[in-house]
Amino acid sequence: MAAYSRVIPVLAFIAGVALTLGFKDFYPDLERRFRRRRRDATTTSSELHLGDKLQIIEDAIQAGNEEGNLVIDSGSHQLVLEGIEGCIGNTPLFKIKSLSEETGCEILAKAEYLNGGGGSPKDRVALSIIKQAEEQSMLIPNSGDMIYEGTVGSTGISLATVCRAKGYRAYICMPSDQASEKSELLLKLGAIVERVPPASIIDPMHFVNRARNLAAEHTASPEKPGRGFFADQFETDANWKAHFEGTGPEILRQCGGQIDAFVAGAGTGGTITGVARFLKSQSSQIKIVLADPQGSGLYNRIKHGVMFDPKEKEGTRRRHQVDSIVEGIGLTRVTQNFEKGRELIDDAYKITDDQAKGMARWLVEKDGIFAGSSSAVNCAAATLLAKQLGPGHRIVTLLCDSGTRHLSKFWAAAGNVGGEKDLELDSILSK
Repeated sequence: MAAYSRVIPVLAFIAGVALTLGFKDFYPDLERRFRRRRRDATTTSSELHLGDKLQIIEDAIQAGNEEGNLVIDSGSHQLVLEGIEGCIGNTPLFKIKSLSEETGCEILAKAEYLNGGGGSPKDRVALSIIKQAEEQSMLIPNSGDMIYEGTVGSTGISLATVCRAKGYRAYICMPSDQASEKSELLLKLGAIVERVPPASIIDPMHFVNRARNLAAEHTASPEKPGRGFFADQFETDANWKAHFEGTGPEILRQCGGQIDAFVAGAGTGGTITGVARFLKSQSSQIKIVLADPQGSGLYNRIKHGVMFDPKEKEGTRRRHQVDSIVEGIGLTRVTQNFEKGRELIDDAYKITDDQAKGMARWLVEKDGIFAGSSSAVNCAAATLLAKQLGPGHRIVTLLCDSGTRHLSKFWAAAGNVGGEKDLELDSILSK
């Protein structure tokens, strides 16, 4: 009996060791299978987060190492995207550390400059416009069809890129006072570029009207191949729907459903309208706030119901679009895309050129973020909102494009950045 009692613990120890070794080999595979099934049950391939995609790769590499190969299981998750169109959307969301620390709020930026077409949120719009036109048989790839658009730059760059990828050509009309690097980039992308003098929207030579008329002339001409298609970014529903179906859901998902406010400027109104319509459909408590540059009438449209700014008085305006060095946002007229979301906008901030330049310099100095002018306006407004709401809130805004598109104009005025020790956020926002 004594011998039997001594054997039992030994056998139990051996069994425990064997079980541990077996579970060690079995558990990682079990965990991978569980994660994979959970993703399959809740997510389609196009909806995967970047983190999910990286986890799939990590699981596959680990499994490959254990099994003696490194073949990634394609399964139901396609990790190789189809053309540059597949690189549009699902942009990262990250915390701007300096602004978050200064305000006590979590200020998050959606990095729309990482869209894989033209490097701005206009990639989403360009792709949406073209897809809708194809579905309606208004565009046929590789048929000679040409897409015409009037734009201050970013939409044109996105259209030129996506057009080339999908078998079309682009004809871009833009005001002659826009940063020269934009038109130079458009030419490198194979677009035809016509720079026209700034003019009132009622003038036939206004850049939007010029593009519309050229599209009609192309379609009517028996000598030109294909048809002329006017993209009409200011009025088409394909604009705001791109953000209702893409940007808005991405933001809510990336925030885990926890968001207090969304801040954005408006160039056509499509981004703020699309995101607002989606977020408000999920929670009426989410604040939607407009960031508007000086000289634009949208701030007054939200605050007072009229499109008027003192800088628009006859004889005082330097240019016909918006009296600001900021490009890409701001309007002095009503558009369908803005009006379809106007009633959902809770508040607005007017950002001066000095505030925008100061914020742009701050972002480089404190965070290494080299942003364009509209992004600087967005961040200035988001910071003002954070100070108004008080600590503990989560605010999302957009970084629309890189500062490399604004070198000759906005950044020429903002100047070089280098070790500014006395940089104070409050002094920037009070300018």
